Amino acid sequence: MKKKLLKPILASTLTALMLAGCVSGGIPTIKNADGTSNRAGTGALLGGVLGAVVGGSTSNHSGKRVAIGGTVGAAIGAAIGYSLDQQAQEVAQTLNTNVNNNPKAEQNSNNQLIVSNTDKFVKIMFRDPMMFRTNESVPTASAQAEIKQMIPALQKPAYAKMIIQTVGHTDSRGSFQHNQTLSEARAASVGQTLQNGGISNSMFSKGCSFSKPIVQNNSIANMALNRRVEIYLYPSQESVIDPCVN
Repeated sequence: MKKKLLKPILASTLTALMLAGCVSGGIPTIKNADGTSNRAGTGALLGGVLGAVVGGSTSNHSGKRVAIGGTVGAAIGAAIGYSLDQQAQEVAQTLNTNVNNNPKAEQNSNNQLIVSNTDKFVKIMFRDPMMFRTNESVPTASAQAEIKQMIPALQKPAYAKMIIQTVGHTDSRGSFQHNQTLSEARAASVGQTLQNGGISNSMFSKGCSFSKPIVQNNSIANMALNRRVEIYLYPSQESVIDPCVN
């Protein structure tokens, strides 16, 4: 009787540790050809291992349980990674671009629009020149049209529970408080554009002033890189980050 109780307990403990990333050696991260993480593949691998562990611990017919548990676990794990990967691709397609998870992409001045994703969120970055006039917080007509292009994707059922965060960033010219107010107003305007387009998701905005530069504010070119608005799509409250710090 004690052995029967012990196996599920050990399986549950191992599952929790692996999900928390605490197992030494852990599950290897699956990589794409460009070196970026393949979240769907990694999720499937992790899910398969956990499913096999749990399946093998819950019955005397451990061989069959391991096979079934591994298959089900892999499917669940793949879905976790696939969701954000797929959503990033859908948003990128509506904006006529591709997903770009290169960590140096934002430092390239040719990239005025970047769609990327992690295992916690999808992020859309709009560079300042295509968004606002100097010291103004209302997006230009062309910028509003660009933002509205995302709306058909965001209105799909798969996005219904996504939490949307709009974030404004400035360069370091002027006082921190002036830029804080400007960044907050710009972020709020982008959020309002989405809401006016029919998006009813839980939504909030945040201004970061110049506290989160991409590069040092030591040249006109670098300052232009730092002026931007970002839109984050989170699957749950637990995934929400502070974009002014993280």
